[in-house]
Amino acid sequence: MLPRLPYRIQIPLGLALAVTLSVLLVSVVAAQISARSARQEIVSTVERVTALLVAQGRPLLVAEDTWGAYALLRNTAALLPDASKGHARAAILDAEGRFLAGSDPRRLPTGDQALGVAVNGRRLPPGKDVPTTQALDAGDGSMALIQPIRSDDEKVIGFVYAEVDAAAFAPHWAALAMPALIGAALAVVVLVPLGWFVGGRMAQPVAQIASSIALIGRVDLPVLQRLVPQVTDPELGRIAGAVRRLLAEMSVRQANEQRALSAERLAAVGRITAAVAHEINNPLAGLLTATRTLRLHGDVPDARLRAVDLIERGLQQIRTMTAALLPQARVEDRCMTETDLDDVITLARATAALHSVVVTSALDNRADLCVPSTVYRQVMLNLLLNAIKAAGEGGQVHAVLSSDAQAVRFAVANTGRVLSGEDLEQRLNTEDRNDPRGFGLWICHEFAVRYGGGFSATEPDAIPPPFGTSLSFWLPRQHHHDDPKTAAD
Repeated sequence: MLPRLPYRIQIPLGLALAVTLSVLLVSVVAAQISARSARQEIVSTVERVTALLVAQGRPLLVAEDTWGAYALLRNTAALLPDASKGHARAAILDAEGRFLAGSDPRRLPTGDQALGVAVNGRRLPPGKDVPTTQALDAGDGSMALIQPIRSDDEKVIGFVYAEVDAAAFAPHWAALAMPALIGAALAVVVLVPLGWFVGGRMAQPVAQIASSIALIGRVDLPVLQRLVPQVTDPELGRIAGAVRRLLAEMSVRQANEQRALSAERLAAVGRITAAVAHEINNPLAGLLTATRTLRLHGDVPDARLRAVDLIERGLQQIRTMTAALLPQARVEDRCMTETDLDDVITLARATAALHSVVVTSALDNRADLCVPSTVYRQVMLNLLLNAIKAAGEGGQVHAVLSSDAQAVRFAVANTGRVLSGEDLEQRLNTEDRNDPRGFGLWICHEFAVRYGGGFSATEPDAIPPPFGTSLSFWLPRQHHHDDPKTAAD
């Protein structure tokens, strides 16, 4: 349970738990020591009481004064531990080992044999086997003590018998636990706020580092590098240093990606320049023809009208081509629109015309195209140019742009050689990633990974004829974006 809690809670709880366990262990050890000390103290008390009874009982035995013995026992036995609770008792025995008098006549009845028989569940030795003081311990924790009474000539004239039940030796747990509990409570009261403060101090740099990591992708990397705290702790210092190095490497990589994206965008424009020039050259030839017609037959209304119409169509064709080309070189990003697909198809068809490849497209949008237009236009153009090249002379290419509530997808199929998912994976692993002429299929995959999307090849069995290869690229829709701009903006 503790590992799931933050340090600010773990530390005070851990300290409180450690103190509590320490108090419990100390209490248990103290109870054991106290129990042994208490038993020794009780045994010493019993020995002193029996010694007193021996000294006071000698003349009573000589005089056979039973009532005097009762009076002596009533006053002296009260000194035994827990005698008031009935856990201890004493008796004076005659020379034959019979009870002369007892502090508890019901359990030590006068006249009954004591030595050599069982008394209160304990078998006592015969009198001849008790030459000196003898202590008898039972398995239940109780004890008995027998001490002979001798006359002046060292003749045994009787015995003093005392017994203490096991209950008298039981530790007083409440008395032992109360100081321990008070100490534990005071320690917890002091340590919990202290642990809370120390835990907060320890967790603060960890929380700052975690917050910096959580902001990756949402805050500029240079800003994140400044947010990583400077710490003096060696372990936290290594973690913070590793995070700074990671952010620095990500900054370098991000800068390289931006430069590579700009280079690829310009390289793509360069690759289609010849095709675009060819598309512009045709209407320019028509414009030159129309100008010559106007120069020669400008005074003829019909000829002049046809020439003006030809000039207008040619200029409109040139405008369409340049309008499709200009957004490809822009750096700023925005939300993509359907016009972006028209622009990319227009650019791709210029290249396809050089190879007699037919390019068709379709839209299946169920939601707006909330994806970065710069990245997506680049991927669409890259996949279309690759598909045109793969289709070969007289081939076909079909592109479908679709969207739903979760993602925006772009699929391109061509009639060229079959490319399976395994082939695509192998190509992604072996393609030259340092090729300055373009990103290729590998960079499409990298864009998909970077923006949380996907890039894959459809298995040949699932592709409708006459197409043999179909590549699919998708990115998740963004919920917050700038207002989309048209290609003419």
